[in-house]
Amino acid sequence: MSSNPFKYTSDNKRYNTLNYYNQQTFGKKIYKAVIDLGLTCPNIDGSNGKGGCIFCDSGSGYFTHGEADILTQLTLEKDRICSKYGDDAEFIAYFQANTNTYAPVEFLRKAYYTALGFSNVFGISIGTRADCLSDDIVSLLCELNNRTHLTVELGMQSCHEKTISLINRCCTHEEFKRGYSKLKSAGIRTCLHVINGLPFESESEMLETANEVAWLRPEAVKLQMLHVIRGTKLAEMYSNGEFRLLERDEYIDIIAHQLELLPPETVIERITGDGDKRKLIAPMWSADKIAVLGGIDKRLAELDTWQGRLYSDR
Repeated sequence: MSSNPFKYTSDNKRYNTLNYYNQQTFGKKIYKAVIDLGLTCPNIDGSNGKGGCIFCDSGSGYFTHGEADILTQLTLEKDRICSKYGDDAEFIAYFQANTNTYAPVEFLRKAYYTALGFSNVFGISIGTRADCLSDDIVSLLCELNNRTHLTVELGMQSCHEKTISLINRCCTHEEFKRGYSKLKSAGIRTCLHVINGLPFESESEMLETANEVAWLRPEAVKLQMLHVIRGTKLAEMYSNGEFRLLERDEYIDIIAHQLELLPPETVIERITGDGDKRKLIAPMWSADKIAVLGGIDKRLAELDTWQGRLYSDR
């Protein structure tokens, strides 16, 4: 066994998995029930941009239950989760699709508290943008944070302005950091999303993004490969041969080196991704999650390295 001082033994991993965090923090496995609030995004409706990010397929709601109300969605998710894991399985109500703080505060309060009052709901996770965190929204999040286990998820993708502009995020990295700082100052658990393989980014640039995440020190991070989804601007660029996607071994190697840079206490909530297989164009290797996860474990062992090995508290 490696001399790794951070042995995530319950998962036999060399990085701090979400399952390990849940087991250590709550003493049990926690699941996620996905919810679509039917909201849009300031980068879609024209208030801050049009067209959305080039990889976006109208949010990440392909795991959700369409236009159903919150209670119906949660009932369906409860049935799905409990049928697999037992009637006492507890889950996070995960507001996933589009920008889930992009609505009037009272609408959001009602939605969040409706979910919080549902049986088997253990906490709330809210996916949003860093430029949609007004003071009244942050105040509501603080209120929730005092009542339940709350995580706010922010799409960072990259720290490089040339990439941010190319993907049409319509939120600069400086704006991102201001929004993130609001959550950090409020003591709200925050998870940052990073995408590897964005067009024209080099491996060194992806590692620079990991270094920036390390400097920000979020409680959690999601790392994933870029997915080309049918019907997106990215799909058009890909079909025109404008950029090259990472091969599986390249992705695995980059992940291994990113993990070395991240703080050991940062929870790795995702280390690969779930593209909608009905619409996934490329890379098809990403659909085989078991092979990717196994490849990451193998590469970390080959390098005899682990999460945080090269982390430096700047």
